[in-house]
Amino acid sequence: MDNGTLRSSLDPSPKPPLGGWRAVRFILANETFEKLASMSLIANLILYLHTMYNLDNVDSAYVFQIWGGTTNFSPLAGAFLADAYLGRFYTLLFGSIASFLGMGVLTLGAALPEMRPPPCSSGKTDCIQSKSWQLAFLYLGLGLLVIGAGGIRPCNISFGADQFDTNTEKGRAKLESFLNWWYFLFSIALVIALTLVVYIQTNISWTLGFAIPTAAFIFSIVIFLLGRHLYICRIPQGSVFADMAKVLIATYRKRQIPRPSPNHLHDPPMDSSKLPHTNRFLVFDKAAMVIDSSMELDEQGRSKNEWKLCTVHQVEQLKCVVGIVPIWAAGISCFISMQQMGSFGILQAIQMNRFLGPHFEIPPAWMSLIPMIALSLWIYIYEKYVEFMKRKTHHNKRFSMKMRIEIGIVMSVLCMVVAGILEKIRRDSAIENRTFVSPLHVSVLIPEFALSGLTEAFAAISVMELLTTQLPESLRTVAGAIFFLSLSLASYLSSVLMGIVNRVSKTGDSKTSWLEGNDLNKNHLDYFFYVVGVIAALNFFYFRFVGTRFLPEGDVDPRGKAGERRSDDEESGFR
Repeated sequence: MDNGTLRSSLDPSPKPPLGGWRAVRFILANETFEKLASMSLIANLILYLHTMYNLDNVDSAYVFQIWGGTTNFSPLAGAFLADAYLGRFYTLLFGSIASFLGMGVLTLGAALPEMRPPPCSSGKTDCIQSKSWQLAFLYLGLGLLVIGAGGIRPCNISFGADQFDTNTEKGRAKLESFLNWWYFLFSIALVIALTLVVYIQTNISWTLGFAIPTAAFIFSIVIFLLGRHLYICRIPQGSVFADMAKVLIATYRKRQIPRPSPNHLHDPPMDSSKLPHTNRFLVFDKAAMVIDSSMELDEQGRSKNEWKLCTVHQVEQLKCVVGIVPIWAAGISCFISMQQMGSFGILQAIQMNRFLGPHFEIPPAWMSLIPMIALSLWIYIYEKYVEFMKRKTHHNKRFSMKMRIEIGIVMSVLCMVVAGILEKIRRDSAIENRTFVSPLHVSVLIPEFALSGLTEAFAAISVMELLTTQLPESLRTVAGAIFFLSLSLASYLSSVLMGIVNRVSKTGDSKTSWLEGNDLNKNHLDYFFYVVGVIAALNFFYFRFVGTRFLPEGDVDPRGKAGERRSDDEESGFR
């Protein structure tokens, strides 16, 4: 790797060796504590809003979905700042500090009773609502966490990847090992957050339960700074988002000009990362078309105004992103189905029997463990199947991306259908027994949560794989931001759908909304699940007849020879 284009984060004259596993250890430790902190909030936020701020079911879901959507949208801004101005190190640092402050505000809100409305019993409809300034303080904390996520999410994996020379086979092997360790430690942090921290929040103290992730953020920042002299930090080279905007503007300005031939395109020499010209989406080639070289190029052959004349490399970057949009869009509907489990699925669990034995009551957020367990079990079974078939056939017989996404969409449909059926069973049992809490045990909900995990295992992971394998290295930060954008759009669309269903279901003779109020027994949440299921079914036909046309060439070959994994005895970096 050319260290001439690199700099240490705080030392202008870095001393070798930089990067490698010595630096990555600090990055992984930082990410583990950060994920422990953030997941401790995400897993139990809707219960906190519902029980501590007396928000009804719809309002709790609204805040959860909109906050989640904004949190997942903010990485676009973070990626722009990292690439154009701050670099990944400072973007991660400032994001971590903002997250720490946000978690501190929430901890203060949980510790001081005057920051919240008086407690209210479950199922009551006349609860005292939060005052405007109390909600403003809550939203301040959530807003700071949004800013923090914008800095952390687009840069965490890419900053770790910067520590390896991916131009070499050894560097690529270490990068794969880094990703494996990242997901392994993420899983450990998630288990701790969803079990120990969530239990403390639900059964012991919200203050202590929020103080733990606040302390985790402190450890995260300290560990990150301890490794500052070891990091390889790329100097910001300008934002890819700005380059794509330039291509769009330049294309629009030349919309009346006939499509150019490759010989008339502005294609100056670059380093090895330069993208070659392709024959897809040729309309964007107009952005790189040289009409009058004396007016558009300077003496060195560079564009005088990139908003009027772009390079072929800039055009091809936009083409790469446009090429994955039809497949990426198919994942949004899957995420909408998955997100219902994090909001309404938890509300279902609140109104069910959650006792294990006479004394221990399962926290509702523990149901979020089910998708992770289902996902992990499938990955284990699938990898064992691939390993067995490789020994038997000497080929890497993996499911094609097309097959995996289609299975994921089917799982999203089944998830909503099963959720609707189980909700009707839960509601009927509660009405029959005239109780707020259904006598049915919460374990009845395991199938719907497990199907949500399988949706993620097939669809979400495939979309992430598409972004990381089909976008070039220069778009590494963009790939992460685009993935989180799909989660953001899913949250926003889910909120819009809730609003439409809530309004339409109260029209006509019906005076009761399918969703509104504090008691699911008086609603028809099952109908809402079926609506989401219909949308997921329509998404299957969209992907089948539209999205598959944009899959990478050769994807139908399940052997995927070009993407075969390395042998298990390669260097892990921690040995």
